[in-house]
Amino acid sequence: MTQRVFITGGASGLGRAIALRYAKEGAKVCIGDINPEQGVSVEKEINAAGGEGYYVECDVRRLTDFEKVRDDLVKKWGGVDVVVNNAGVASAGSIEDTTMADWEWILDINVLGVVRGCKAFTPQFKQQGSGAFVNVASMAGLMLAPLMDSYNVTKAGVIALSETLSQELRDAGIHVSCVCPAFFQTNLTSSMRSDIPGIQQNVNKLMKRSSVTAEDVAEDIFRSVNNKSFWVLPHAKERRMWMLKRHAPKAFDWLMHQESKRWMSKMGGSKA
Repeated sequence: MTQRVFITGGASGLGRAIALRYAKEGAKVCIGDINPEQGVSVEKEINAAGGEGYYVECDVRRLTDFEKVRDDLVKKWGGVDVVVNNAGVASAGSIEDTTMADWEWILDINVLGVVRGCKAFTPQFKQQGSGAFVNVASMAGLMLAPLMDSYNVTKAGVIALSETLSQELRDAGIHVSCVCPAFFQTNLTSSMRSDIPGIQQNVNKLMKRSSVTAEDVAEDIFRSVNNKSFWVLPHAKERRMWMLKRHAPKAFDWLMHQESKRWMSKMGGSKA
């Protein structure tokens, strides 16, 4: 059966890579984004890759946008099988320096954007008796490095929501995957908010240095939905660090503190 997929933030970066991965399987892929030019371009790419592409304007800050997409896809395709809550933004800064406006901005997109996606599509999944949510969090939500206060909180929130919904919705035939990548090559810094000088350049360097690509993460996501696995942890080193945190918290805390001092010095945030 042909899969029907909806992806927020699908016009670039990881969202685009996920769209093209599903297109290879001949899926019907709807991408929701606030960039119409890029959206139409990716719609064509999906068609060229063997899928059926469909771009819709969707701002994750509006529940009504999600509800319109849901109703549209029920009419067009008879339902949806996979909803990927991928759209997100980045910020960096200390607790003193990050403004409340920036906190509200990132929480509205990164946390409430995922909440709205799950809220809008859960009734449809329940009606179908099946469906899968893929919620894109980050290793930042598990590792919690300094000077990333608001970003870490939003991604930890997505992890908490995903774990909760995995229990809450399982008996209704609804699967949840939670995606926690570390640095990989994407365009996340293009909308990044921060008062730390040079932070975008430093993060971009870390992304470029990564051997993991958006396509690798998309492949892991595709596999997790098929296998019905919850965690998607594409980076081996960070996966090991997370295991250390769980099983030897004191050792992890010492290592993290050493790494944090280097990170704060590099980011220009050390007050020492």
